[in-house]
Amino acid sequence: MIARNAARIASLALGLAVACGAAACTNFFEIPIETPIQPKMDVSPFTRVLVAGFIGGGTEDVDANLETVRLLRSQLRSKSNLRVIEADALALAALANEQQTGRGAPPPKPLPVSAPASPGGAADGQQIAPVAPLPERPGSPGAQAPDADPRIRSEKDLERFQGIFANTAFWKKLGEEYQNPLIVTGTVLFTPTQTSGFVTSEREEYDQFGRRRVVPVRTFQERKGFILRPKFIFIDGRTGATLYSETFNEQVLYNAQQNTPALSSYFELMDKLIPSFLNALSTQKVRGSRILLK
Repeated sequence: MIARNAARIASLALGLAVACGAAACTNFFEIPIETPIQPKMDVSPFTRVLVAGFIGGGTEDVDANLETVRLLRSQLRSKSNLRVIEADALALAALANEQQTGRGAPPPKPLPVSAPASPGGAADGQQIAPVAPLPERPGSPGAQAPDADPRIRSEKDLERFQGIFANTAFWKKLGEEYQNPLIVTGTVLFTPTQTSGFVTSEREEYDQFGRRRVVPVRTFQERKGFILRPKFIFIDGRTGATLYSETFNEQVLYNAQQNTPALSSYFELMDKLIPSFLNALSTQKVRGSRILLK
């Protein structure tokens, strides 16, 4: 996107320079501008945000829950006016599993997140008491429960845990523990992928006079990479109701001989999604430029 914008600006500047020469212009100026994009939801009732945790899966090389919690909190601290609550990330998959099985055992302890605690009361970092076991959803006593040790590898596996996001009582109770913040949760599926096919690349060639040119070349390649499918859910901590949700799908592919760590690919893909995530909460600015003639 940035490369296309730069090429468009360069082309426009060249065209204006030609026109300027024909019209006897002496100068042209590139003026930077910023265009605001309004947020997708109204967060004015909230002063705090709690990134509670995610149901993550796909590969064991990356803990999608903890990594997503850390990354979103870091982005919100620097690019949002909401105060980020520092708390342990919830193991939502295990909590959703207990909700569906109806077991009375206490839920697992929250997962620790490496982040400095903020000064203040319970809403700013103090560890809360374990959340009470989730009750069974009414009207579904015969619903099939997932395994006791949930293993999430696909979208179909994630469907078994969706009931926890509709449990308004659970989210309202969690919101009360942290003074009714905006709660961010959802699912994150990060899976490896392999594919093969024709790939277009560029190759340099020189003619008999030594002139260089770049020609497109199509070759058949085996490629591997990762697919990231996060779903961000924003919940009102005052009522437990879902305010907004958005699903993304990004993919990155490499040459089959290239050894790229899974965590590096995760951050590369999340970097593409962060602006859209932030735009759900706050006004974002798109930077560009305009050319003025003199």
